[in-house]
Amino acid sequence: MSSTVESNVRQDPDELLIKIADYALDYKVDSKEALSTARYCLMDTIGCGILALSFEDCKKLLGPYVKGTVVPNGVRVPGTDYILDPIKGAWDIGAIVRWLDFNDTWLAAEWGHPSDNLGGILAAADYISQQKLLEGKEPLTVKDILVAMVKAHEIQGVMALENSFNRVGLDHVILVKLASTAVISSLFELSKEETINALSQVFVDGQSLRTYRHSPNAGPRKSWAAGDATSRALQLVMLTMKGQIGYPSAISAPSWGFKDVLFKGNDFKINQNFQSYVMENVLFKISFPAEFHAQTAVEAAVILHPEVIGRLEEIEKIEITTHESAIRIISKEGDLNNPADRDHCLQYMTAIGLLKGDLIAEDYEDAAAADPRIDALREKMIIKEDKRYSEEYLEADKRSIANSVQVYFKDGSFTENTEVEYPIGHRRRREEGIPILLSKFEKNLKTHFDEDQANKIIEICSNEEALKNISVVEFMSLMVSKIK
Repeated sequence: MSSTVESNVRQDPDELLIKIADYALDYKVDSKEALSTARYCLMDTIGCGILALSFEDCKKLLGPYVKGTVVPNGVRVPGTDYILDPIKGAWDIGAIVRWLDFNDTWLAAEWGHPSDNLGGILAAADYISQQKLLEGKEPLTVKDILVAMVKAHEIQGVMALENSFNRVGLDHVILVKLASTAVISSLFELSKEETINALSQVFVDGQSLRTYRHSPNAGPRKSWAAGDATSRALQLVMLTMKGQIGYPSAISAPSWGFKDVLFKGNDFKINQNFQSYVMENVLFKISFPAEFHAQTAVEAAVILHPEVIGRLEEIEKIEITTHESAIRIISKEGDLNNPADRDHCLQYMTAIGLLKGDLIAEDYEDAAAADPRIDALREKMIIKEDKRYSEEYLEADKRSIANSVQVYFKDGSFTENTEVEYPIGHRRRREEGIPILLSKFEKNLKTHFDEDQANKIIEICSNEEALKNISVVEFMSLMVSKIK
C-alpha cells in the first residue's frame, strides 16, 4: 500500500554543497601562476569597469536607490564617490566590470565571465575590512582578494566544464551567484555549516533565464545580470549570518529540488578537483570588446582590412568558418536593435573589423551602427562550421576559439583564408598578451582619472608584492573619484 504521508527527515547536505564549502574554506592557493594571473585579472577587471563609466546608460544605474543616501562605513565603487550598502555596492561593481564585455572569459559546456565575482568579492572585502578597523583588528589585504578570485574562478569554471545551463534555458550567472556565495562566506569566516546553508539558498532561488542574451530579445540586462547575481550572493550570505537555515537537499530533493525543477533531472558532472586550473587557463579579452566566440574572427578581419577596404563594392561573399558554440550563440541575421544586440552578433563584429581594422566599444552604439556598409557586408556573409574547431574548443589541452575569414570578389579573385585559432588573451599567447593587457589597463584608467591618480593606481598594481600587502581599505580609497 502506498503511503500518503511524506517523510520529513532532513537529509545530509548534497555532496556538491559540501565539496564547494570544503574548497572555499580550506583549500590553500599556492600556485604562483594562479596568483600572478589573478593580479592581471584584477587590474584588467577594474580597468574595464572604469572604462564603462564613459557610458551614460551604465552610469545612470549606479549609486543609492534613494538619492543622497550615504551608508556609514559603506562600500566604495571604483571611479565614483558613492558610499553604499554592501549589497548595492556589489551590484554596482559587478555592473561596471561586465558592462562592456571586455575582460576575462571562460568557455566550456557553459561559458561565462569569472571576474564577474569581483563585484561581491570587492564589496564584501571593503565592508569586512572597515568593520575590522572599527573593532581594532587588522583589515583584509589585496592578497585575500586575489585568493578569493582564484577560488571563485575555479568554482564557476569547473562547474561549467561539463554542465550546460544554457541548454536548459538558464543563464550562466547562476554560477556567478554560486561562486560568489562560496568565497564571500570564506571572507566572512563563516563555519562550514553556515557556508553550506548559504550555498543551498543559491539553488533554491529562481534562476535567470537566458532570454536577454538571445535574438529577438537581446538587451542591456546582460550587462548588469552578473552584478545582480554577485550582489544576491552577498545578500544570501548576510541572511545566513542572521540565522537563516539552509536547505540541505536543495539540489537533489525529488520534485522540488533544482535538479528536477530546472535541470531536466540531470545530475551535475564534476570530473576534476577544485584547485586553480581555471585562473591559470582563463581567457582575457585584450584587443577587442567582443563576445569571446568572435574574438578570433575580428582578429582575422583586422588582418584582412588593408586588402579589402578599397574593394568593398567588389565583394561577392564573405565566408566565416567557425565553431558550433559561435553559431548557436552569436550568429544572427536581420535588424540589430541596440548595442547589446550588436555585440552578440558574429557578423556585425566581423564587418566592423573589415571596415575599420579595429573594434572598440563605441562601434556598438547607434551612431556607428548607422553606417550602411555594415549591413551590406553582413548580407554577404556565409557562416560555416568546422568540426575540428568545434571539437578543439572543448578539448582540455587546447580550448581553442577558432575562426577563419575569407573574402571572395566578383572578378573571381579572393583573399587568403585567414585563420586565427587562439585569441591573444589565451594562455598559449600569455607572453604576447600581457604587455598589451597592461597597456589597456593604463589606457582605461586614464579615460576617467587624472594623471596623478591613475599613476598612483598603476604604481601599486605594478608591484606584485606591494599590491598583495596593501589593505583593502587603502586599495579602495585609491580609486575614489567624482563620477563625471
